[in-house]
Amino acid sequence: MGWLYLAIAGFCEVCWVAGMKLSEGWTRLVPSVATIVMMALTYVFLAMAVRTIPLGVAYAAWAGLGVLGSAAIGSLWFRETLSPVQLSAMAMILAGIVLLRWGTT
Repeated sequence: MGWLYLAIAGFCEVCWVAGMKLSEGWTRLVPSVATIVMMALTYVFLAMAVRTIPLGVAYAAWAGLGVLGSAAIGSLWFRETLSPVQLSAMAMILAGIVLLRWGTT
């Protein structure tokens, strides 16, 4: 169950990062409120995840999910470009998350 909570926390992380960009510097009400809600939810689910997943593992995986999701949203939704070197780094982050999961009983 901890890894499910961690995945939800990662999803919320990506949502608040995208919401922060959509809020245009906290000048748009709805995206700003949604961002704050997602910020709170990401920490709630991260806290639930660390009940069963070691803290360092959970935090590393959560941060990695946020990086990968934010990069994907930036590229697909906001038309931001990623270089081959950046994509290679993202692949290594993904590999790290997979290894963290496999290494956790």
